[in-house]
Amino acid sequence: MVRFSAVGVRLDQALAFEANTSRAKAQEWIEAGLVRVGGRVVTKASYKLRGETVEVEPPPPEPITVAPQAIPLQVLHEDQDLIVINKPAGMMTHPAPGVYSGTLVNAILGRYGLEISDWGEEGDLLSKAPRPELVRPGIVHRLDKDTSGVIVVARHEAAHRRLAEAFAGRSVYKRYLAITVGIPQEGTLSAPIGRHPIDRTRMHVGGVAARHAQTDFEVLVTAEKHALVSAILHTGRTHQIRVHLKHLHAPILGDEVYGKPSDLIARQALHAYELRLQHPRTGKYLHFVAPVPADMVWAWQQLGQEWPQDLKTEALEARPMGPFTAPSSK
Repeated sequence: MVRFSAVGVRLDQALAFEANTSRAKAQEWIEAGLVRVGGRVVTKASYKLRGETVEVEPPPPEPITVAPQAIPLQVLHEDQDLIVINKPAGMMTHPAPGVYSGTLVNAILGRYGLEISDWGEEGDLLSKAPRPELVRPGIVHRLDKDTSGVIVVARHEAAHRRLAEAFAGRSVYKRYLAITVGIPQEGTLSAPIGRHPIDRTRMHVGGVAARHAQTDFEVLVTAEKHALVSAILHTGRTHQIRVHLKHLHAPILGDEVYGKPSDLIARQALHAYELRLQHPRTGKYLHFVAPVPADMVWAWQQLGQEWPQDLKTEALEARPMGPFTAPSSK
């Protein structure tokens, strides 16, 4: 129930402000007869308030759903508690404003159905999610859209809680592989990351509201002015590896945000290669490796070096066509 009083203001304007909603939505409520002014129903949005008490019981939000989609997934492991997937580049982890199909969440719902489809962010029911982008069944951690690799999904609330605690407590081992333009300094980089002071879509070392960020870097092999780099995350800041490598003057090949586009690859050459964690039920340590996709291997070979044999890869049959393209939800 929203209850307030105002003087000399249009009813729809006052209601939109007090109910923290849009003016169009406030007008819908008024026209539907949901608003009482001084105890009587008023259906005229332009009514000028004279200090009367306004009361409205907003209708419950329509349940938010995200459509299941039959999207092929490379499942590395699944049991009654969790699913481990090798996410392709080009696939968003979960819905975002304006993108409600083709995500990992759509694919999970398509493969596993209602088993986990009543989850929202932090385990809330779907019907409680105010926006589709908050519908994240079982999602414990995220990968950028154009970052490929290993990602774990919880199959029920208890597993989600324990896995989330493990990630938050930094007890999960996360190793990435990247191809860089330039050769970064090896070792541990501790450099806080916050929002870029001008471009809010980017992150920046020492940016606005910067938080501690730590990454271990190792150069595995070089190819003239490029390097194949191993990166181990100790924190999980947005775009952390990409920002830290830019800070080290060795941005990731193909990274259009922190570097520049490349003719060799259609996305940033970054892959979540390895994940180690404790099973949320048994406590047993699990180890997963996501084979490196062909586009990264091909790009590295074009730089004049063979891919290291000890790093697992997908089959490379021909030049890759580019990252994953989401199917239509229609």
